[in-house]
Amino acid sequence: MNSLWSPTALRLEPYTPGEQCNDPSWIKLNTNETPFGPSAHALAAIQAEATNALRLYPDPEARALREAVARFHHVDPDMVFAGNGSDEVLAHAFAALFRQDAPILLPDISYNFYRSYCGLLDLKRTELPLTANFAIDLTQYDGPNGGIVFPNPNAPTGCLLGLEHIEELLERHRSSVVIVDEAYVDFGGASAAPLVARHPNLLVVQTLSKSRGLAGLRVGFAIGQRSLVVALERVKNSFNSYPLSRLAIAGGAAAMDDTRHLDEIRALTIANRDRLSRGLADLGFEVLPSHANFVFARHAHARGSALQQALRQQRILVRRFAQPRIEDHLRITVGTLQQGDALLAALAGALALEVSQ
Repeated sequence: MNSLWSPTALRLEPYTPGEQCNDPSWIKLNTNETPFGPSAHALAAIQAEATNALRLYPDPEARALREAVARFHHVDPDMVFAGNGSDEVLAHAFAALFRQDAPILLPDISYNFYRSYCGLLDLKRTELPLTANFAIDLTQYDGPNGGIVFPNPNAPTGCLLGLEHIEELLERHRSSVVIVDEAYVDFGGASAAPLVARHPNLLVVQTLSKSRGLAGLRVGFAIGQRSLVVALERVKNSFNSYPLSRLAIAGGAAAMDDTRHLDEIRALTIANRDRLSRGLADLGFEVLPSHANFVFARHAHARGSALQQALRQQRILVRRFAQPRIEDHLRITVGTLQQGDALLAALAGALALEVSQ
């Protein structure tokens, strides 16, 4: 280790992002980007903003984007916080709202960035095991804590919690902030945003990277009562007063307003997800019920690492997490029908080779 590093840098365990590949001959099903692209209205708004005005700083309050989010979710714009992707929004939320005197509660199989935030901010954490069916059991989330966070649907499993369970948790922990990370909620879940009005301890975080096809623009937001949003703003303005560019604000606002495009992407993704899940089941995979734009699947007779490598040899990327209970699962992004069929064909060939050996 470098002797010039700070103690913080020395103790960090950075998040490992999914592999990026710009070669169009590869099929990229490892980072949950939509294959269907962003709204034409969003692209037009971005292009219209690419003028001489780029010499000026953007609106530090991202007001146009916050108003668009507020229109979509039927909340006041002052209940919306905008940031440079939901990862930044989550990082600010951890810093602003989670306490260091008690452990943060989170699922043991979940979004790995939560662990990185805890390391960066020196927050203690307690990881609670998913059930045998890989579901989050919120009845485990009792006792003193410095805050609670989980994705819904969960990542990487894709399993969904009903809002009634989330509301019960909020009632039990009125003195703790509960962050619900809804990166994938548009693909089959109901947002917890309507619960914010009657639960001052709830913060809902979403992104425009998935269902709105803007992963490259980096736009995320949170919805909470004003008392929570003010805390996020204090952290943001102590870190970077201008986190969102003029292009991101304009494109993000237009994307939020284009509900027709959202509905089209959602319908296509769900149809392709169902077809992919059936195809995997036909090949002998155990496929968890997904409410996201990916599936999480394991084959009873083949190692996940071997299947991932076999797919890579066919120029197909999928994600695998080398941790207990899920090391043999593959997380597969829902792509186009053609990409799904190519994946299934490659897996069939890999499995046939496994049997012959």
